[in-house]
Amino acid sequence: MLQNTGKLAGRTLFITGASRGIGKAIALKAAKDGANIVIAAKTAEVHPKLPGTIYSAAKEIEAVGGKALPCLVDVRDEQQISEAVRNAVKTFGGIDILINNASAINLTGTLDTPMKKVDLMMSVNSRGTYLTSKLCIPYLKKSENGHILNLSPPLNMNPIWFKNHCAIYTAAMDMLGGSDVNRQCRKPEIMADAAYAVFCRPKSFTGNFIIDEDFLKAEGIQDFDIYAVVPGHPLLPDFFLDEHPDSLRKKMQDYGETPMFEAGKQQVSVTAEGPVAKTFKAIEGALSADVVKSTGGVYQFELSGDQPGTWYIDLKNENGCSGQGKFPGKVDVEMSMSSGDFVKMFSGKMKPTLAFMSGKLKIKGDMALAIKLERLMTQLKSKL
Repeated sequence: MLQNTGKLAGRTLFITGASRGIGKAIALKAAKDGANIVIAAKTAEVHPKLPGTIYSAAKEIEAVGGKALPCLVDVRDEQQISEAVRNAVKTFGGIDILINNASAINLTGTLDTPMKKVDLMMSVNSRGTYLTSKLCIPYLKKSENGHILNLSPPLNMNPIWFKNHCAIYTAAMDMLGGSDVNRQCRKPEIMADAAYAVFCRPKSFTGNFIIDEDFLKAEGIQDFDIYAVVPGHPLLPDFFLDEHPDSLRKKMQDYGETPMFEAGKQQVSVTAEGPVAKTFKAIEGALSADVVKSTGGVYQFELSGDQPGTWYIDLKNENGCSGQGKFPGKVDVEMSMSSGDFVKMFSGKMKPTLAFMSGKLKIKGDMALAIKLERLMTQLKSKL
């Protein structure tokens, strides 16, 4: 892990979205040097599903030696950003580093993404980054070593990353990856260390596009197992990074996936005793009033491949049910995938995250309800 040098002592970092995740990890790394941290985020009260608030983050920052200024900020609101910048300058005397970390995503296809969601992503990811930078630059120019760090997935024009989604892949791991997906990931500290190394560079280090691992290797870091949630556990393949198609194909296949550019299999009719029918039989046996109460959605599956057909799971009405054919009512979520991948996913042999991001699983409708279905998959692992 990159060692702290004390170079950020007394310097002021303005970090959007710093109440949790990567933003907070960067804040804590800098705070260990004795830096001043402006926590510009919009979570002031405890969220039922998301950890941390601007105030809890401030306590953690001060506990490791930094100074903290929690500011309630929605990066879409120019007045809130302006006030936070003024308070930062009033409290700490200036701003030395801006980290544009706040972001918004919506993991649906173009036709299923309402303009309200598009406006949100554009307002936060593009306008918010531009606006916060614009308001901080006058003070950054006065700093002896001012920096702006924008966090995002790599900018990759490879068509494979554009063909399936109109949103940026970030939080999909937590939302669709299942309860154990974190074991296949790295901790946000790798981003914190890479950011720290950037901040220690001179002003002349500007206009660069950086991949955290590559940059840290250049800094002399050799042991990347220290960043793993579970050291030694295989990591999920990287998304948005260029690779030869054969290499990408092998990676996906190693994790139970088939890339979108692989040829499909000839479709044949489904049998009552086939794997799909057996899977739905197991699903039927796992349904209960409690499952219905905690889910509240109707799911329809359009399956292709060896056993094509239409199936549904009703987790909204009475004690729930499942069956073959179209659901005779309103469907909340429609999922399209091959029959083989459907069986793998429900038996725990394939991660929903990779299926979704590689285009093997396509989702239409309520994404929040789609995420809830993962609970049922977890229950079925022992039965399939």
